Amino acid sequence: MSKDRTRPAGRRDSGRPGTVPAQRPRRPLRPHQWFAERLLAVLSGQRPVHWMLGHTIGEAYDQLAELAPDAPLGAGCRRPVVRTCHGSRPADGVVEAFASIATGEQVRAMAFRLEQGPDLRWRCAAIDLGGERLPAVR
Repeated sequence: MSKDRTRPAGRRDSGRPGTVPAQRPRRPLRPHQWFAERLLAVLSGQRPVHWMLGHTIGEAYDQLAELAPDAPLGAGCRRPVVRTCHGSRPADGVVEAFASIATGEQVRAMAFRLEQGPDLRWRCAAIDLGGERLPAVR
């Protein structure tokens, strides 16, 4: 019996009805992208500050603890998202990154520094939020 006889008339593809095409595997997030998402969750009030305890060093946790109660990135009824996130490596074991955060029509800037410890884990060493809010560019 030929395969052509098992297909509906006029159907030429080899796929079965109801099958979902295979999706490409997602590329793992780079450290600065991963941290941007985590910092946003804390600074928008979606997660508590202590969620970042093992992921911060130096003054970064204190900066988070000072900023988080006001949820500076959680304004409005829309959930904020990371629009873009870029990082550079000024030295071995250091990433300086910036992200643009969109909440509805508002866009905010967030900058942070990551440092890699002797255990090869990345930790946030500093956080800075941009000043004035600007309308989102479409």
